[in-house]
Amino acid sequence: MSIEVGSKLQGKVTGITNFGAFVELPEGSTGLVHISEVADNYVKDINDHLKVGDQVEVKVINVEKDGKIGLSIKKAKERSESQHSQRSRQGRQNDYRAKESFEAKMSRFLKESEDRLSSLKRNTESKRGGRGARRG
Repeated sequence: MSIEVGSKLQGKVTGITNFGAFVELPEGSTGLVHISEVADNYVKDINDHLKVGDQVEVKVINVEKDGKIGLSIKKAKERSESQHSQRSRQGRQNDYRAKESFEAKMSRFLKESEDRLSSLKRNTESKRGGRGARRG
């Protein structure tokens, strides 16, 4: 099995540096998971997320001509979780929209628009010193 961009593989963390983690892949090759590809949120210390010996699922994001392999843990997880949550979120939105009539949508829109306009007018008049503004 050759290592191709886009493939998901199981690997073992063999080393950790301040810029990422080295992961041993099947067939003995090694790739690097850059610290920015470990988790969706900001990673200050990679040791909070990984340690040597951990089994991880990685996605190959690039293979350079000199044999260096770029890996991502967050992209390996991303596909299945984001598709699942996106489908359920879209389903809930469609259910809500289907039950709401056109008249109800229109009245909700008009009310929200009037609220926004009155708030905007109130703020701009007080800043310009228009009518109703206090002068002190």
